[in-house]
Amino acid sequence: MSESADRRYGPATLPTARGPLSAAVVQALRHPPHDLPADLGIGLYPSDPITDEDLQLTLFLCYELHYRGWLGVDESWEWQPTLLALRARCERVFETALRRLVGAPSVPAAGVAAGLAELVAADDGPALAATLQRSADLTQFREFVAHRSVYHLREADPHSWALPRLGGPAKAALVEIQTDEYGNGRLDRMHAELFRSTLDRLGLDTGYGAHIDVVPAVTLATNNLMSLFGLHRRLRGALLGHLAAFEMTSSLPNRRYGNGLRRLGFDEVATRFYDEHVEADAVHEQIAAHDMCGGLVRVEPALASDVLFGAAAGLAVDRLFAAHLLDSWAAGRSSLRPPAPPAVPPKVSLVAAPAVASPAPSALV
Repeated sequence: MSESADRRYGPATLPTARGPLSAAVVQALRHPPHDLPADLGIGLYPSDPITDEDLQLTLFLCYELHYRGWLGVDESWEWQPTLLALRARCERVFETALRRLVGAPSVPAAGVAAGLAELVAADDGPALAATLQRSADLTQFREFVAHRSVYHLREADPHSWALPRLGGPAKAALVEIQTDEYGNGRLDRMHAELFRSTLDRLGLDTGYGAHIDVVPAVTLATNNLMSLFGLHRRLRGALLGHLAAFEMTSSLPNRRYGNGLRRLGFDEVATRFYDEHVEADAVHEQIAAHDMCGGLVRVEPALASDVLFGAAAGLAVDRLFAAHLLDSWAAGRSSLRPPAPPAVPPKVSLVAAPAVASPAPSALV
């Protein structure tokens, strides 16, 4: 690839604001660290925090300072006290909405692993994976991949925040999972790199954070959820529960995603990311539920309800995400926001437009 390393690996370009709060943060980040107005974000009560564009982008702007940062933004913003205070206000609104959405999952007598299995078995989310396998056209598949790029180009990083906060069996189990995610130390096998190859095969911009401007709030929320759990030690149980649910619901959908790309005529380079997860996550789900979450709760029994909350929250927000895509496509419109990111034009325009029929497979690769 001819792309420079900084485009591939970050930092990303600051996105366009989506409301007064995110506009204030974007404007502040363009300057050296300074105090924000004391009342910024006070009285923030959006009707639906999980799908509120301004709130979710504000959180994402704050959280990304703890990952790769933003291009041209002073790194000292990461710990600027008034920005952290604003982030905390936004987090309270977001976490309250999550707890309202899923309630307080009860821990069955059989234990936390059984509770995770019950949550996964009861999950009746929209059939996004089946649609991508059987009927989604090329435009729709590209949209799905653009949505998921926000997470997959930093895959495993949010859950790695738990490592220094754990000890014993739970830590060992998490290390085993994360080692696979990071390709056992080989760049070409890192899951983020495999996904970059999928983006490239689909003709999409492979730069880190390249598609942030076009993904809606619900997509940002699926990422902010992990950052919220990962950046708060008190939510370490929720973070592990989220990872467990993620692994326990991954194998079959990834098989379907790979089959969907094959149906559209793509080769093994395009499908390798998904094919890798079919086998790996079938193993990871047992490690995550029994060794990681079970190991955590054996040492810290009080965290059992947090584990199930994290799993339930992850599944619930993913259902909202899937519903957004399927509802958009059923209505004949794009699931993305216009316009496309202006900084570096993607190889294929992601400007929202009605879905179109797929070209012949021979024209795709």
